[in-house]
Amino acid sequence: MSTKEKIGVYICHCGSNIAGMVDVEDVAKWSGEELADEGVIVARDYQFMCSSLGQELIEDDIKEKGLTRVVVGACSPHLHEATFRGACQRAGLNPFLCEMVSLREQVSWVLTDKKVATAKSKALVAGGVERVALHEPLEPLTVPIHPATLVVGGGIAGIQAALEIADSGHHVYLVERDPSIGGHMAQFDKTFPTLDCSACILTPKMVSAGNHPNITLLSWSEVEQVDGYVGNFTATIRKKARYIDEDLCTGCGVCIEKCPKKVIDNVFEAGLGYHKAVDRPFPQAVPKYPVIDKDNCIYFQRGKCRACEIFCPTKAIDFEQEDELIQVQVGNIILATGFDLFDSRRIPQYGYGRLANVFTSLEFERMCNAAGPTNGQVVLRDGVTQPKSVAIVHCVGSRDKNYNSYCSNICCMQSLKFAHLVKERTGAEVYNFYIDMRTIFKDYEEFYQKVLSEGVHFIRGRVAEITDAAREPGEEDKLIVQAEDTFIGKQRRIPVDMVVLSAGLEPRSDSKEVGHTFGISCSMNGWFTEKHPKLDPVATMTEGIFIAGACQGPKDIPASVAQGAAAAARVLGRINQGELALEPVRASVIEELCSGCRICNTLCPFNAISFDTVRKITEINAALCQGCGTCVAACPSEAITGTQFSNAQVLAQLDGLLMLDFSGKPVRQLHPELVPA
Repeated sequence: MSTKEKIGVYICHCGSNIAGMVDVEDVAKWSGEELADEGVIVARDYQFMCSSLGQELIEDDIKEKGLTRVVVGACSPHLHEATFRGACQRAGLNPFLCEMVSLREQVSWVLTDKKVATAKSKALVAGGVERVALHEPLEPLTVPIHPATLVVGGGIAGIQAALEIADSGHHVYLVERDPSIGGHMAQFDKTFPTLDCSACILTPKMVSAGNHPNITLLSWSEVEQVDGYVGNFTATIRKKARYIDEDLCTGCGVCIEKCPKKVIDNVFEAGLGYHKAVDRPFPQAVPKYPVIDKDNCIYFQRGKCRACEIFCPTKAIDFEQEDELIQVQVGNIILATGFDLFDSRRIPQYGYGRLANVFTSLEFERMCNAAGPTNGQVVLRDGVTQPKSVAIVHCVGSRDKNYNSYCSNICCMQSLKFAHLVKERTGAEVYNFYIDMRTIFKDYEEFYQKVLSEGVHFIRGRVAEITDAAREPGEEDKLIVQAEDTFIGKQRRIPVDMVVLSAGLEPRSDSKEVGHTFGISCSMNGWFTEKHPKLDPVATMTEGIFIAGACQGPKDIPASVAQGAAAAARVLGRINQGELALEPVRASVIEELCSGCRICNTLCPFNAISFDTVRKITEINAALCQGCGTCVAACPSEAITGTQFSNAQVLAQLDGLLMLDFSGKPVRQLHPELVPA
């Protein structure tokens, strides 16, 4: 390798994260001595390279020693590459002439032998030195940012995000697949830990979103396709037919009143109540316009009736209305699509769907709601009898390797709220069956102590079975909850009148399809994947796409609101900049080598590749490309190259890693077991 470059090597102790397993001083000393022929003129170690003092070391050496390349051995580039690039830039060196080597994630955190860890660190640094000499100075790509934003999902997180952006003077398209915004929060009665009325705190926000001059509300709509890239997305939205002319409808409700068809409401009322074939989900719905349920409307089924049309005073009923496709231009997108509730029928031993008085948490929420099917009365399935004893089962479908291994976050506090409401409204004996009590946020523990003081019984142990088969006196006509009480080390059978299953949260059933539409990925569980779980929890790996609320993972209302506001802040920052500098590490096509085979066309996870049918060659949209390298690896003609990941750079890095030159002969030996025979 040519030694024309002047390379500085900097090894970070990272406290004891790296230094606890790697002899950092030895790696730095070795780099300065053994890699001098490769261009290394200075090699240092420092306790925290990412600190301001550590960065100043790099900046001073660039200025004083004329460094043309920098290699930093520290933590993951995902975490601090921007930090060290910034230090280079401040010293006048192109930031892309810096290479990071991961000594924490790839060495100290995965090895247990200090000698081997030190040897591996030397090999990685050598690879970085060989590679950085072939780096090219790059300039970021800049794209203008369209000031409008698309928010998908009208729950509390989506509403909060939309209002934050709209209040800042920028336009928002708020898309909700249901007839009304509000999401799951609109179904609840009280919110923990303060027991605020859910509707009282949600409805004003819904009204603000519905009436805001900077928000275009598209309810009963779904995003079908997204094209473009950060700053310049084109979203195709299907606005489903309501069979109501929104320009004529006043929301008076006469059509609802006159409709003769009533069906069970399995969505908003969770199967406990009814809705008309033309109806709005709940009285405070935003927008106020009802929707005709085509599957249950007598006219659509039999061709007769039309009572709603006859009685509508403004002639707003339109049975000929069809779905409408709308295209909008936006610069950024926020996904706040929420969650699904675990289907308790999947645990047959709990008896839901088979035993009448086993209820889900959502059914109980609707039962407690003053506007719900029982007017807020806690009663059995007969709609009249108040229970004298109630069991509440935590973690239904959560923390269970047979279903979902993760904690659903809200179940403990939700169950405590249920216990309080049962006590408040019926005075019944309440038994809470829990695995561990997790009351971890502000004022949650205080609420737990309040429920304890109300006389609620807590039994620590997973429920094995809920049955109506009586075996002992006092169990006749009761539901028997059988569980292990781990505090006393015994199996217990508790006879009760009602059981409430506190069902866990799951990703939306179509989360993977939605992720594919927007070009983002999902975790193994199905939740949308964030860019970084700690440092960037609202961004995704696709520039311009953000996530908020329970679509990212289980969370309660305060956390969802906070995340919605955080996503809005990120979007506003970009809008105010006017343009965005993108990472220039992108794939590009060498046109004279492209054979037009199109193998790469369907492989790109970011939809950045298209085919020019006139010139018969593949083209890559640099603004969409994320530099993942899938197309580079797939191209049989080697016609696609990745910036900063050329064959020469990768082979040079391998040369350093393996301590071999390109002829295959060893040029130096760090540790016998690391050099191939």
